[in-house]
Amino acid sequence: MSESGGPDVTQELRLPWDDDPEDLYEHAPCGYLTTLPDGTVVRVNETFLTWTGYERAELVGHRRFRDLLTPGCQIYHETHYAPLLTMQSEVHEIALDVVCADGSRVPVLVNSVLERAAGGAPRVIRTMVFNATERRSYENELLLARNNAEASDKRVQVLQQIVADLAAAPTEAEVAEAVVRAPQPAFQATSASIYLTDADRDELVAVASTDPTTGNWDDMPRGSARAVAEVARRGDLHVVHNLAEAAEHFPDLAATMTRSGRKTVVLLPLTTGPAEDQAGVTVLGVLAFSFTEERRLSDGELRVIRLLGQQAGQALDRARLYDDLRRREERAEFLAATTRALDEEHRLLQRSRRLVERVAPSIADWAGVRLHVGSAGLREDAGGPPPDPDLLADRIAEATAAVKPVFATDGDPLGCTVLPLTARGRVLGTLAVRMATDRRGVDAERAFLVDLADRAGLALENARLYEQERAIAQSLQRSLLAADVPGNDPRFTVETHYQAGGQDLEVGGDWFDAFLITPSKLALVVGDVVGRGLEAASTMGQLRSAIRALATGENGPARLLEGLDRFCQRVESARMATVVYAEVDLESNELVYACAGHLPPLLHQPAGAAEFLMHARSGPLGSRAADLRRTEHRVSLGPGSRLLLYTDGLIERRDRPIDRGFEVLNRTFSRLRGAPMKGLTAGLADTLVGREHADDVCLLCLTLGAEERLERSLGADPLQITLLRSDLRAWLLGHQVDQNCLNAVLLACSEAVANAIEHGYRNDPFGVVDVSATLTGDAVEIRVADRGSWRGPGESRGRGLTLIEECMDEVLFDRGDGTTVTMRRHRGEAA
Repeated sequence: MSESGGPDVTQELRLPWDDDPEDLYEHAPCGYLTTLPDGTVVRVNETFLTWTGYERAELVGHRRFRDLLTPGCQIYHETHYAPLLTMQSEVHEIALDVVCADGSRVPVLVNSVLERAAGGAPRVIRTMVFNATERRSYENELLLARNNAEASDKRVQVLQQIVADLAAAPTEAEVAEAVVRAPQPAFQATSASIYLTDADRDELVAVASTDPTTGNWDDMPRGSARAVAEVARRGDLHVVHNLAEAAEHFPDLAATMTRSGRKTVVLLPLTTGPAEDQAGVTVLGVLAFSFTEERRLSDGELRVIRLLGQQAGQALDRARLYDDLRRREERAEFLAATTRALDEEHRLLQRSRRLVERVAPSIADWAGVRLHVGSAGLREDAGGPPPDPDLLADRIAEATAAVKPVFATDGDPLGCTVLPLTARGRVLGTLAVRMATDRRGVDAERAFLVDLADRAGLALENARLYEQERAIAQSLQRSLLAADVPGNDPRFTVETHYQAGGQDLEVGGDWFDAFLITPSKLALVVGDVVGRGLEAASTMGQLRSAIRALATGENGPARLLEGLDRFCQRVESARMATVVYAEVDLESNELVYACAGHLPPLLHQPAGAAEFLMHARSGPLGSRAADLRRTEHRVSLGPGSRLLLYTDGLIERRDRPIDRGFEVLNRTFSRLRGAPMKGLTAGLADTLVGREHADDVCLLCLTLGAEERLERSLGADPLQITLLRSDLRAWLLGHQVDQNCLNAVLLACSEAVANAIEHGYRNDPFGVVDVSATLTGDAVEIRVADRGSWRGPGESRGRGLTLIEECMDEVLFDRGDGTTVTMRRHRGEAA
């Protein structure tokens, strides 16, 4: 019995330590792996096997832990996980993706402990693996919820700001709209119109009306004889009680009242200032409202009408002050935004284009920049239509000679203001703007334009200096790259491309190199030095020289990298540089390569899909934490194989994982498998990164030997024929075709493709011409096919078909779905 009097159930409980330890290990709620220091799995529990779908025999003794990770995680394992484990003997909560037996991926968190022997040598690594699938999903849900909340808050803030701005500062137009609608509910008026004074132009401007069709509703000078102008000059209320009174004093108003059927009109000046001092009153506008019947207004109504004029005048005065302040703020904001927009562009041409695009149509209907740079100068226009070129040239010459603005005036036939663009005491060019007539002659607008020209001149001068310095920097950078890449060798073709970061003046540390170690062994190198600037460029040059010095017929890639590690002990700036180095035996077609922290090469054999070469990987050069033992790997290459070496700027992006970058590169490179080598690397860079990429991009592509069968697809563009001839010539030389046969095949193939483009696709610029070339023991066979409506030989223009028949021994035409031309030429003497 227990102390409480109940039955003692503790005797029936099985204590946890009575469980089988082996069962606890196998069915623990997390995965366990035990690996050797090189990562080989020697023990794994059932939980990990259940998660991943592997059989125990597949892993133990056959696979390394790194081999179970995705390519991106493998690189992370090499560059972060393994060095940290070596230095600290343990790592915690490393997020990785494990590839399951069926190819699916499981996100996991990994904790590892490195156990060492008595002497300190690594003995075994014990790893716990936690399934992070639900955690990853939960994190994604939290991130989505946070993003939604931030977007909602932003929308609320924008709405609050709009409401606050409208409530705090109504504009002159809003005040006029409210005033013109007041007479109808207050006095049962039939219609109303409001005119506002424009002091700069000395005019009364019609701005709002409830029924514009009822009167002579247009702008007028303040000195006009019309009733509205007379009231504006007198500054006192005037009521026209009937048509006879209007005919006596204001004939124009009488005609308007007759036409619109109005019997009584009230003309109310909108004033500001002390009501008791008529001399101190300022008239800001006139409110005119009318009635369809004769109306006698009482004294009380007249007092209310006068009070409305005073209140409306004060509101207009406040609104005009606000509008003036707002215009000043808008000008300041425009200047600041224009300055920021110009700073976003680094090139002089783009900065000039951005300037005129911001000016027109924001403040002018046409704008033009003329800069005195280069032999031909620089011209950029926006808006339209352009002004008279002769008059504009005269005004530009006047402004440039006087080094001061020439402003447009009323009645000016050109209508353009021209401002000199000056910086550091030098006239760089001119800015011409054509503004609306109501903005000409206003002192505030003139000051604004002068300020705009001053800022634009400084920004354009900075862009000119930037381009000058950038040209110098790029010339220095390109001079450090290999310029003697071997070519004109029928055994291989090397195509390279270097693209500097689009927004950086400093030289970088990316480089490529290719050279013959022996007459039958070709070396290929692509590397990346840490950092930027002249030090990185200098280190790049030293590493390139060191590689050439260490490359011998006996060393091989592994020993060469070990030599570079020793080199890094003397050149500290070379530490952590990444290098991929490969040697190609041109007799046996065997590739030997090694990667020191660099991204894996991409190989596309003639048969099969492209694949990344993930073997022979180790840490960056001079890495103190990484394993300094270097390995190399051998791959047999078939004729026509293509090998791509590249730097990280080609695929790494901040907004996507590196695995996605690998997929995009593989897909793009595979799609270009049949493309000509000439321009291949430049086209690959254009497709993947564009011209304004922030990071340097370096590529080197090797095509080994000649393909067994040459196949190309060309667009219906005659410029494609040049690239085809280059590829076809290299292919024929690679197969040692004699010169007479080579020249005949090149001429016949070019004529056949030209005819297919001209006649088969004469109305279809998107047509495709397929070309294939095969080689038999005694002949070369060329096949040119299109799917267009090709003209017959009798209608063909020129001697193209005659040349084909004279050059080739056999020519066959097949006109089914399109046209196919099959041509044969015997090697050696013609048949």
